[in-house]
Amino acid sequence: MKKMFLFFCCLGFVSLSLSAGGRRAAPVEPGPLRVGIMLAAESLPLMLARDNGYFEREGVNVELVLFSNPQERDAALQAGHLDATITDLLAATFFVAAGFDFRVTSSTDGRFGFVASPQSGITQLDELRGRRLGISLNSIIQYVLDSKLEYVGISMTEYEAVSIPSVPQRVEMVLEGLVDAVGLPEPILTAAVASGATLLSTTDDLGIDATVLFFSQSVLNTRLAEVHAFYRAYYLAAQSINAAPDNFRDYLVEAAGFPAGVRDNFRFVTYRRPALPEVYQIERALGWLRARELLTANLSPADLVDARATTGW
Repeated sequence: MKKMFLFFCCLGFVSLSLSAGGRRAAPVEPGPLRVGIMLAAESLPLMLARDNGYFEREGVNVELVLFSNPQERDAALQAGHLDATITDLLAATFFVAAGFDFRVTSSTDGRFGFVASPQSGITQLDELRGRRLGISLNSIIQYVLDSKLEYVGISMTEYEAVSIPSVPQRVEMVLEGLVDAVGLPEPILTAAVASGATLLSTTDDLGIDATVLFFSQSVLNTRLAEVHAFYRAYYLAAQSINAAPDNFRDYLVEAAGFPAGVRDNFRFVTYRRPALPEVYQIERALGWLRARELLTANLSPADLVDARATTGW
């Protein structure tokens, strides 16, 4: 009886195994590519690709996650809630140095700039020596400022850096004359000029690629076809804006959420085909971080980038 019992138990086990083997588990559908953005010029092609259906046309599911400040965006990336984000080259370097498995996949076309207080009488960059400049310390804004001042012969020790992390507070202080000049991103840069600040310079002047797309390497390894589709849709939207930028002035305010005051004054950037930043741009940023004693990791440009996203699509 014991032998018969064991025989039927084995039969039942084999039967269950065959039955389970005959039923194929339903494939797990990947979720959308979750991409972090902020309200900025470099985000416009992604917003338009979403709103005009370019992502669906290219066969990729993308969820844009809008953040109001870099701190919230970076916290979401650290927590694993994003597959990619638009960030700046310095922030990307810090993440890679800390061991996060993300890489720069392309430059994006944003704009940072500097405006002077209406009360200061300053009209050009070379008048900033010895002045009080409102910035976010050890940030992409300070990197761009140092790069620009170096170009006009002012070293990074020849101005007084006033830490003002809040962008709205920066605008308020420069308009009231509490600092001589400040660094700002678009579209706040345009809004400050419309309110009376004097535009001194932008990243367009020196061709500094300050912002980048930053993708998870696990996504690049397992969902590269979707990343290629993402970039095709991005570039379709970018080309649409380039072809007739004035047609998108209503879109800036009504859909993208830019301040109403920038509608008529905003200078659209020219969006390029996505590609990695030039090596010299990365080397320059790494050199600045080391000069400021902000980076101890021995990183090279090759450690920061992954070319797969912008090739073959």
